Amino acid sequence: MELIQLSPRMDVDASLHLRSPGEVLLLDYLLPATMNHQQLARRTGIRAPHLREFLTDARPMTPRHAIRLALVLDTSPLYWLVLQARYDLAREALRASGDR
Repeated sequence: MELIQLSPRMDVDASLHLRSPGEVLLLDYLLPATMNHQQLARRTGIRAPHLREFLTDARPMTPRHAIRLALVLDTSPLYWLVLQARYDLAREALRASGDR
């Protein structure tokens, strides 16, 4: 069973506001739940310093951490990894356009 139909032209709507996985985690999950990163660390088993680095965009989302967040926040691991991929691609595109 295929969950997502992959195609060579697959893309994300460019009109959507670009947000890092850390920004999404903070604004869409932690703040509404009045939870801090230490509380999330206890619930997920992700080390608090790593979560703090996600929130400040100093550390990229990994598959292991995406799985742990998904279990606790009722999302899918793919959600977090797609957010990271989109963010990385957009940042690289900006960097590449500045090199010209």
